[in-house]
Amino acid sequence: MPKITYIEHGGKTHTVEAQNGTTVMENAIKNGVPGIVAECGGACSCATCHVHVDEKWMEKVGKPSPMEEDMLDFAFDVRPTSRLSCQIKVTDELDGLVVYTPEQQG
Repeated sequence: MPKITYIEHGGKTHTVEAQNGTTVMENAIKNGVPGIVAECGGACSCATCHVHVDEKWMEKVGKPSPMEEDMLDFAFDVRPTSRLSCQIKVTDELDGLVVYTPEQQG
């Protein structure tokens, strides 16, 4: 199973095993990772699962869709590496993915 590392704003790390086909958000919630609120449950209708993807992973993760970009307008501390974790599907190619949670969620 691919592993994802979530790094909290304060620096604490959480590495979890993620099942292919799930999302980065679902794995954060399932494993109690702080900083991922996911109010809409993964429907891409809020920005409370916002993460900053480690720059080394941006090419593999890809850019946000237009709908996701619209939701990121409501996020806190948006950066070029910002993504909604509900929109990042886990695959073997993402084994080792590192994401950072912002100081607060939008």
